Amino acid sequence: MLEQPKFSMVWLWTYFWTIWYFVMLFMIYVYRFSLNYKDHLITAPSPAMFGTESSLSMFLNTLTPKFYVALTGTSSLISGLILIFEWWYFRKYGTSFIEQVSVSHLRPLLGGVDTSSPNNSNTSNGDADSNRQSVSGKKNSTRTHHTQDLPLSPIECKVWRNPLNLFRGAEYNRYTWVTGREPLTYYDMNLSAQDHQTFFTCDSDHLRPADAIMQKAWRERNPQARISAAHEALELEDCATAYILLAEEEATTIVDAEKLFKQALKAGEGCYRRSQQLQHHGSQYEAQHRRDTNVLVYIKRRLSMCSRKLGRTREAVKMMRDLCVFQLMKEFPLLSMFNIHENLLESLLELQNYADVQAVLAKYDDISLPKSATICYTAALLKARAVSDKFSPEAASRRGLSTAEMNAVEAIHRAVEFNPHVPRYLLEMKSLILPPEHILKRGDSEAIAYAFFHLQHWKRVEGALNLLHCTWEGTFRMIPYPLEKGHLFYPYPICTETADRELLPMFHEVSVYPKKELPFFILFTAGLCSFTAMLALLTHQFPELMGVFAKAFLSTLFAPLNFIMEKVESILPSSLWHQLTRI
Repeated sequence: MLEQPKFSMVWLWTYFWTIWYFVMLFMIYVYRFSLNYKDHLITAPSPAMFGTESSLSMFLNTLTPKFYVALTGTSSLISGLILIFEWWYFRKYGTSFIEQVSVSHLRPLLGGVDTSSPNNSNTSNGDADSNRQSVSGKKNSTRTHHTQDLPLSPIECKVWRNPLNLFRGAEYNRYTWVTGREPLTYYDMNLSAQDHQTFFTCDSDHLRPADAIMQKAWRERNPQARISAAHEALELEDCATAYILLAEEEATTIVDAEKLFKQALKAGEGCYRRSQQLQHHGSQYEAQHRRDTNVLVYIKRRLSMCSRKLGRTREAVKMMRDLCVFQLMKEFPLLSMFNIHENLLESLLELQNYADVQAVLAKYDDISLPKSATICYTAALLKARAVSDKFSPEAASRRGLSTAEMNAVEAIHRAVEFNPHVPRYLLEMKSLILPPEHILKRGDSEAIAYAFFHLQHWKRVEGALNLLHCTWEGTFRMIPYPLEKGHLFYPYPICTETADRELLPMFHEVSVYPKKELPFFILFTAGLCSFTAMLALLTHQFPELMGVFAKAFLSTLFAPLNFIMEKVESILPSSLWHQLTRI
């Protein structure tokens, strides 16, 4: 119950200079009164000499229009200089200088938690971690500098194949039949067509009639033409890629797709064994063997995903573990594009086998491998799981964060900085759609793909979403700005919005984070500068009229003080008041 009043007090202290402005007006008034004290003694040596109304009128009458022009012009100049400095500081450091100084110096006086402790995470290379403790967006947040996460150069926007992409016939097309909306964009499907040509074709396809037909089928834009070509290829021989196309696009259920993939597996294994024996006979056979390897791995991966969707999760995990061995082999670089370890992580989370999840993360969450939302947020989920069931923002703000809580909040900060779009989907603040077949890392498309499959895992861990809710907004405000800067990772790409709009359907509102609002002090100083400049111009053009307005404004401003002073004069004896004014 005390948190809201305390936050209000912190807010008032943060903007204390507004109160200070009125205090200074009062001090000016008192100082003006003392300056005119001798005039009061000469003109009216009586108890009424301490009245303030007549002295205020005399003081205002002595001011000329030039004084008002100089006053407003000087105020405009000073506020303009403050505005320029605040804007420069905000563009460079992403925060307001006045607000930062106010919070850092005044919050500790109010009992806020603001501790920092440097930790050396890697003594050999001199990397240092500095923890800034905080609990929530309105209270505290923890953040650690990991210089080992920063690559040598920024990475441009690169579209990746979604490792958990759905089946077109059994899932995407069913969505279209029910809603009448197209979940996939032309750009996304065109990328898939290019992937299929890369994975499933080679220069020697013309030697086998079925493969030659399928080479043309993958280039067809019309789905029915592709399906017809696949049936035509199967009439000639058992063609693995033809079964793949039918399983992906013609099968209307996962069960039907699995049957077709099993037929594709049988045909693919035969082609793989034959090409394996001939791969050293020339570059043509070697290319054919690479193609057959890609086909075989793709089939097994989709079969494991069918098992996962049909509830046979342990069977899916076994198949994915075997595929991860192929993925790490340097002889097959294209297999790394499948990111099969992300399928494995999702299946292990479904089994609640958190120890194996941690083991997979230890292998793939490495500086030499590209990060992903799945890796970052799964690591955050595991650390949140250790403390989320007993976590309370109010209790943490009073006693500070424990080591386990700091690690959990730090992991959430790391994940949010990598992809700041995910929390809104996990917290169900934004509606989900079917994930696209391709994703942009750190973009909205990746956030949709992650949340679509992993939301259930966050809900299963008690208190995990509550911990995320308490910390992600504070992290978002601490994301480096402008976008060209990086903190835990390389700078956030500026092309994500454009690429996501190409990948995601028109009916979805694309997230455009990170997007920072201007601090209050910049807006205030901009308004103050404009207002005082306008007053200076009006005073210069209409001195008499503005003088009347100024006198009326000051009289109204000092009216409450005059009333208070009159009441004090009526209560206190004149002799005592005389002694106080002399002091």
